Amino acid sequence: MKLSIIAALGDNYELGFENKLLWHISADLKRFRKITFGHTVIMGRVTFNSIGNKPLSNRRNIIMTRARDRIWAGVEYAASVREAICLIDPEEEVFILGGAAIYEQFLPLVTRMYLTLVHRKYRADTFFPKYDPTEWETIEKIDITGDIQAGVDYSFLTLSRIQ
Repeated sequence: MKLSIIAALGDNYELGFENKLLWHISADLKRFRKITFGHTVIMGRVTFNSIGNKPLSNRRNIIMTRARDRIWAGVEYAASVREAICLIDPEEEVFILGGAAIYEQFLPLVTRMYLTLVHRKYRADTFFPKYDPTEWETIEKIDITGDIQAGVDYSFLTLSRIQ
């Protein structure tokens, strides 16, 4: 089973505020699409709501929620990590998209993280879970400075869990 997290976070592990992203970085969105395209993605209901209550195109979408009061076309549902894992192909790389509680539940199981580190502190109410950097090896790091459109410096990081 190859589970991977993909996330963008600020200097203090910030993810969002009032169910919105804290930045708009076009290059990050393009990287996200390129990495997850054609794969299964798992996200919480609140994250699904934040992207417009519609499945991400050209990806198999699994929503983790216990509430089944509303059903959306084109998505599958899981009530737990165990149930979500039962739905996935063990040979495929599957991406965990968040939110914070979903990241925290899957973090012990993932073998790779694709992170965008946004080099600024933000006011936030949602945070990425703390992880032990000594358990991870950096296999790629790309620093982006001077992105005028984004207005912030950031780094693309790919981490692999040390076995």
